[in-house]
Amino acid sequence: MRDATMAGAGAERGITRRRMLYAAVSMASGLALAGLAAAALRPGGFDGWDAAILLLFVVTVPWGVIGFWNAAIFLWLRFTAADAVAAVAPFARPSRPAGRPAGRTAILMCVRNEDPAGAFGALSRLMADLAQGGHRDQFHAFVLSDTDRPDIAAAEEALAAAIAARHPVTYRRRTANEGFKAGNIRDFCLRWGGEYAFMVTLDTDSIMSADAIRRLVGIMEANPRFGIVQTLVTGMPSTSLFARLFQFGMRLGMRSYTLGSAAWQADCGPYWGHNAIIRVAPFTRHCHIPRLSGRPPFGGDVLSHDQIEAALMRRAGWEVRVLPEEGGSWEANPPTLVEFVRRDLRWCLGNMQYVRLVGMPGLLPGSRFHLWLAMLMFFGAPAWTAFFAVLAWRSATQPEGAAIFDPVLGPALLAIVLVFVFAPKFATAIDVLLHRDERRSFGGAPRFLAGFAAEFVFSLLLFPITTLAHTLFMLGLPFRRRAGWTGQARADHAVPWAVALRTLWRQTLAGAVGTAVFLAGSWEAWAWGQLGLAGLLLAVPFAVATSVPRLGRWAARVGFCRLPEETAPPPELVAAGLAALAPAAGR
Repeated sequence: MRDATMAGAGAERGITRRRMLYAAVSMASGLALAGLAAAALRPGGFDGWDAAILLLFVVTVPWGVIGFWNAAIFLWLRFTAADAVAAVAPFARPSRPAGRPAGRTAILMCVRNEDPAGAFGALSRLMADLAQGGHRDQFHAFVLSDTDRPDIAAAEEALAAAIAARHPVTYRRRTANEGFKAGNIRDFCLRWGGEYAFMVTLDTDSIMSADAIRRLVGIMEANPRFGIVQTLVTGMPSTSLFARLFQFGMRLGMRSYTLGSAAWQADCGPYWGHNAIIRVAPFTRHCHIPRLSGRPPFGGDVLSHDQIEAALMRRAGWEVRVLPEEGGSWEANPPTLVEFVRRDLRWCLGNMQYVRLVGMPGLLPGSRFHLWLAMLMFFGAPAWTAFFAVLAWRSATQPEGAAIFDPVLGPALLAIVLVFVFAPKFATAIDVLLHRDERRSFGGAPRFLAGFAAEFVFSLLLFPITTLAHTLFMLGLPFRRRAGWTGQARADHAVPWAVALRTLWRQTLAGAVGTAVFLAGSWEAWAWGQLGLAGLLLAVPFAVATSVPRLGRWAARVGFCRLPEETAPPPELVAAGLAALAPAAGR
């Protein structure tokens, strides 16, 4: 069963050829970048320091190369295919409409120590919408709580009881957070899973439309070998300036990256842990994540469960697919830089635990690739940090007038790297600007271009801040630095200067030291170094400024970094009462 797909053997051979071609062009591009970097480092000879710089650079290359070719595939499909989504995901366009679901579906919402009002309200509206479709008996919601704060638990129980009086909802709270979120869902599978064909997983900040869930159920019933179907999750409109900038860029990047990658990932796609549908029986049977031997942080329960569960599902012969099309699936993004970094560090630890799991017997090559890629996303951080540190040292110790990089090849290499890194966003921007309806959905070309330029600067500032945070966190892992599954502060709030300084003083110090070292070399070296140092030096005011509620509300009012949902608000988000949609309601 492992090698069979719904597409048939011929199509499977086509997918294999696509994967081989993708791997070949990616490797060739990576080698070409490495060769260009080696040539750019040759002024004055090639010594051990140059070799170190080249090696560190090579470690950072794969993510950019992968993103570039996913973006290229996206543009090729958009220009050559009548329906780009159908070209890579035929199941998204069924030949006949789905009928009444044959099996029952559980809607799972996992919560822990967060304000329950928003999440429970969204769940109540979802269940009401599902009931209006005439399928009330086919859907049952479960609120799976790991909350250990008595005040929040009491609020959860009261809200759950109120919803259960109107809709089929079950509330369960565990007294121990064993296994974190994966353990929470496994407990559901063992207690109630036998009663349901599918389960839709939601996070506290998730909103899904009833139509989107019905569509997922229809896809699963029409494709009996599908084990997981992941939706393309998009950020909800926000009145946080930080979130608006971040999710604008994320929308652009994920749209092209997901569609492009679906062309070669096919039946070995990603699972992101929420806003997805899962076939319960094989998940229960095959996707239990073992508790790792040894003590935390590398031992114990696995924090980042999703990619491992996808790998285990695929190992058992079930397909894991992504639906590479926006619509009806949203999440909230962290409202401040401080919250964003805190969430990232938890992901960092969870992904590093994959070191213990990537060698599990029987995993398919595509699954191992996903795990390595997830680790590489964070392994690249210390490589970038060391890369800049060595460059700073070299600039300060070089003989006067000597250059580290060739004056022509060096800038060319930098330009190419920036194109590769930002290729997914560039690709979507090109697509938006070339299609009138897309331009209008983002508020028109001038507004879109202004947001794109602002997000580009935002990303350049954010990257070194998060890179150093990941590096320092990873350096602390051997000393048992930990991060757990804790509640997040999702509501808009201002970050006080003292909190920003306490959280980001290391970035500020590193920026100051790096600036001094580069200046010891030359003004030219300092100018180039600002690409990595500006974000560090400005980390504290950056965190404070992007958290100011007044600035965020102004951005929403004028349509700065506007999302399509703000131009044509979906009823699910209108019902959620998002403040960012108020300007749209007034038009």
